[in-house]
Amino acid sequence: MRPRPWPTVPELTAQVARAVAARGPYPLAMRVRDELGELFADAEFAEAFGARGRPGWSPGQLALVTVLQFAENLTDRAAAHRVRYGMDLKYALGLELDDPGFDASVLSEFRTRLVEHGMEEKVLDLLLTALKDRGLVKAGGQQRTDSTRVLAAVRDLNRLELAGETLRATLEALACAAPDWLAGAVPVREWADRYGPRTHSWHPPASTSKREEMALVYGRDGFALLEAVHAPDAPAWLRELPAVRVLRTMWVQNYHRTVTEAGTEVKRRESKDLPPGRLRLASPYDTDARYGLKQGSWWTGYKIHISESCDDTDDQDSASGGQALIPGADGPPPRLITSIATTDATVTDAEMTEPVHHMLAARDLLPAEHFLDSGYASAELIVGMKKNFGVTLVTPVLMNSSPQARAGAGFDRTAFTIDWDKRQATCPRGDTSTWWSPATLRGTKAIVIKFAKETCRPCPVRDQCTRSKTGGRTLSLQPRELQEVLDHARLQQGDEQWRTKYGTRAGIEGTIHQAVAVTGIRRARYLGLHKTHLEHVFSAVALNLIRLDAWWNGHPLDRTRVSHLARLDLSLAA
Repeated sequence: MRPRPWPTVPELTAQVARAVAARGPYPLAMRVRDELGELFADAEFAEAFGARGRPGWSPGQLALVTVLQFAENLTDRAAAHRVRYGMDLKYALGLELDDPGFDASVLSEFRTRLVEHGMEEKVLDLLLTALKDRGLVKAGGQQRTDSTRVLAAVRDLNRLELAGETLRATLEALACAAPDWLAGAVPVREWADRYGPRTHSWHPPASTSKREEMALVYGRDGFALLEAVHAPDAPAWLRELPAVRVLRTMWVQNYHRTVTEAGTEVKRRESKDLPPGRLRLASPYDTDARYGLKQGSWWTGYKIHISESCDDTDDQDSASGGQALIPGADGPPPRLITSIATTDATVTDAEMTEPVHHMLAARDLLPAEHFLDSGYASAELIVGMKKNFGVTLVTPVLMNSSPQARAGAGFDRTAFTIDWDKRQATCPRGDTSTWWSPATLRGTKAIVIKFAKETCRPCPVRDQCTRSKTGGRTLSLQPRELQEVLDHARLQQGDEQWRTKYGTRAGIEGTIHQAVAVTGIRRARYLGLHKTHLEHVFSAVALNLIRLDAWWNGHPLDRTRVSHLARLDLSLAA
C-alpha cells in the first residue's frame, strides 16, 4: 500500500450525485465528504499494510466505507453493493461512475489487519482530532458514561451442550488438519454419528439420568481424544491447534478423573467446583465471551461503556441521543461520543472508571465533571479521579446501611461528632469513645471506634443507639479523606438542585438506544473481544457522523414518537 491523497470527486460523479440528492435529504456520505474532506488519510494506516505486492484498495477509503456501513447497519455484501451502485458513496470516495468497487471480502480483511496491528480505535481518534480542530469537542466541560450488555455472536449453551459442541468443534478441526491421523486415532464411524450434527439441531434427553450419562460419555471421549493427541507418536503440532487448546481448557474446567481399583473414573465437576465466571469458557468458538449478570438479567458476551459530551445549558435531551435543541452551525454543538470501552461480561462498572479516564486523558478530552451512575463510583474512586485526573465525579453513592439509618429511627453514624485530630467520637448525649483503632474490614482499610460498656449500659436511649445487649456502641469509618468525601456526597444527594443537575446523566440512555437501534450493537457481529471492540468503535464513529449531519443540516434528531391518542389529548387541551 502506497499512501496517496484521496482523489478529488470527478466532475461527472459530482454532477450526477448532486442531481439525485436534490430529490431528497442530502445524503450522509456526501455531507461527510463536503464537510470533513479526507477524514481518514492512508498514511495513518500504513503500518498495517505491506509496501510490496499488488496495489490494494485505499485503507482510508475502506475505513469510511466501514463507518458508513455501520451507519446503515449493512452487511459486508450490502456495503460492497452500495459502493458499486450508490451515487453518494462514489461521491464520498471520489470514484468514477463506472468504478466496479471491490469484493465484499476486502472489508473483512481490512478489519482483520486493524485488529492484528492494534488499530481498533484509529478511526475514532482521527475523527475526534478533526473535531477538536473545529472546536466541536474539547477538554473540560461535562461528559457522561454508562454501559450496556452485548450478546456474543454465539449460542447460549448449557453445560451438556457446551461439552458436546466443544468436542464436535475439535473433531471438525482435526478432520480438516490431519484427516489421516484422526482416522487411525478414534472410531470415526461411531463418533461421526455422535458428534456429526451440531448440538442445536437435536433435542437432548429429557431424563436427568440420561443427560448425566450423555455428559459422562462426552467426558470419556474427550479425555480419549486428548490422550491420542498427546501420545508420543502423534504429530506435536496437533497440540497447538486452537481447537485442541480449547478442548483441553474446557475439560479441565468441567471434568476430572480419579483412579480407583476398578480403573479410571470420569466425573463432572459440581457447580461449586467450577472456576469463577471471569475464567470460565462459555463457547468453543468465542473464547473471550463470558457469562454476565446485570440487574437480574443473564447473558453471554460482553459489555460496552459509552462516554459522550453533554455540555448544554438547556437540560433537555432527545430520546434519540441527546441532540441539542437549537440546530444548525450557530447552535450548541451536538453531543459526541468521546470514548468506547469493551470488556467481557464479568467486568464491573467500577473496574472501568479509571480505564475510561485514562482513555479520555490520552485523547486530551478529560471533562471537568463526569456524570456516572452509582455502579461506577466509590469513595476511593471519587477521591482518586479528582487527585489523578482533576475530574469531579457527579454520581450518587451508597447511603448509610446501618440498622438505624435503614430504619430511619435512632442514632445513626451522622449523629456522632468525629474529632479526627483527637481520634475520638462524641455521642449525641456528650459521652466520648474509649477505643479508636485502624483495622481491615472485608479487605479494605477502616477505623473502628468503640464506646465503653460502662458508658452505654445506663444510657436512657440505649435502645435507639445499639442492639448489643452487653457491650457499648461501635462505629466503623473509612479513612478520613474517604469518609469526609462520602459524607459530603451523601449530604449533596438530598439536595433538589443536585438531583436536577444529576438528571443530565439520563441522556446517555438515549445514546445507548440510538446505538442499538441504528448500528445494532446489542448483538456482536464478530467473534472475540478485539473484533467486537472494533465493531463498537466503528459504531461510535457512525453515530457521531449521524449527529454531525443533523447539526450541519439544522435538523435535531427525532424525539420519542408521540402517539396519535396523546396528540389528540394535547390538541383538545389546547
